[in-house]
This record gives sequence, C-alpha cells and structure tokens, in this order.
Amino acid sequence: MSISAVPTFDLEESLAREGYSVIVGFDEVGRGSLAGPVMVGAAAFLAQRLPQAARSMPHYLADSKMLTERRREALYEPLQQWADAWAVGSATSAEIDEWGISHALGIAALRALDAVERTLFGAFADAAGTPTQQTEQTTLDADWDARMPRVGAILDGPSDYITKALGTFEAPAVPVPAHVVTQVKGDQHCGSVACAAVLAKVTRDRLMTQLADSNPDYARYGWAHNKGYGSQAHKAAIAQYGPCDEHRTSWKLL
Repeated sequence: MSISAVPTFDLEESLAREGYSVIVGFDEVGRGSLAGPVMVGAAAFLAQRLPQAARSMPHYLADSKMLTERRREALYEPLQQWADAWAVGSATSAEIDEWGISHALGIAALRALDAVERTLFGAFADAAGTPTQQTEQTTLDADWDARMPRVGAILDGPSDYITKALGTFEAPAVPVPAHVVTQVKGDQHCGSVACAAVLAKVTRDRLMTQLADSNPDYARYGWAHNKGYGSQAHKAAIAQYGPCDEHRTSWKLL
C-alpha cells in the first residue's frame, strides 16, 4: 500500500475547528450492483477525541477497494471499536426501483446518520443536563437547542445526496441535520470515510453471501462471489433464469 493511500484526519480536524463537535464520515457500497441493497456506512468521531483517534488508527486502514477481502474482514471488528459510533444504512432493490439510485443513497445515508446520532446523543444529553427549573417551554426548547452538538459530515464523492434527501417523505427525522462536505476519493484521504467504507463493504458482502447460502434460487446467480455485481456469470444466470425479487428490475440487467 502506498503512503498516499494512508488516510488522515486533516479534514475532520478542519471541521472540528469550525465548531462541529461530531464528525461523521460516509461512504457507499453497491451503487452499481444489479441485485441487492445499496448501503451507506457512517462512522462518527467526537471532535474532542480526534487526536486520540488519529494516534490509534487501525493498521492497514485504507479505501476498502484497495484492501483484500481478508484484510477488510480483519479490520471489521477493530473499526467498530475505534469509532465512537457507527451504522450502516440501506435501501432495498425495490426502493431503488421506486426512487432511483441517488435518492435511495440519500435515504440509506440518513438511516445510518439517524442510528449514529441516537447512539451518541444519549451521552450528550447526560453530559449537558436537561434543564428542569425553567417554567416556559420555549425557554426549555431554546436552551436544549443550544446544548445540542453540531454535526459535520464528510461524504465520499462529488455529489451531496444526503442534504438533497433530508426532509423528504421517505427520510427519517434525524435528531440533528448534518452539514455535509463532499470529498472526491474521501475513502483514500479521510480516516472517518475509510472506516465507513470498510464497515459498509463487509456488511453488504456478508449479506449477499448469506442470501446466496439461504436460497438456491439466489445461489444460482453467484452472489457469494460477485456480490450482486454484473459479472459475466451473473448476467448469464439472469439470461437463463430471469431476474428474481432481489434484482433491480428498473435497470438494464443484460
């Protein structure tokens, strides 16, 4: 692995200096697959712990596409312990067919963000202390809003599909909307994004293998090996058997 592929916390620390107390890295997996869900990983770090997290970054962390399957699997549990909170959100093949891939990615990301924030904000509420002596509800609400953390997000790629999906009918009501910055090749340069990428990749690969192992109708598409992507064997199986309920039938499958 080249030195240029080793991620840092430079962008995360820049967001922390702007006043964001929680930094969340996002990356997607399964965008170009013909079958199965699209998933977006979210790895959250408290700004005050960024220096410590940078020093304890797991060895060999890099863009998930640059790692072998064995290396990703070896990193999976250490990365869960390293991040202050993490989640993988998904959107099903049926949702992709209904909404289109960009919106499906946004909803998957917001599902992940919602899970991460609900994991973290209980601790924040205990630390801040919910006010109990005020009598006016508006004062209570304003005081609580002032105590809530600001969330900064780094999204791999050139397009912010997270903010576009925020507030739509399908989106979860995340406790605190994130300020999103995009970073091309963020999974190579940003530690939080690289963490999210590996967690999402392993989660989705395991799911596709489990689907193939659970049902012979799925196994014949070779998902244990191609993970739903358009390999020659996968397309040959679609031509022979037709698509199944896990295929994105609005897509050109052959």
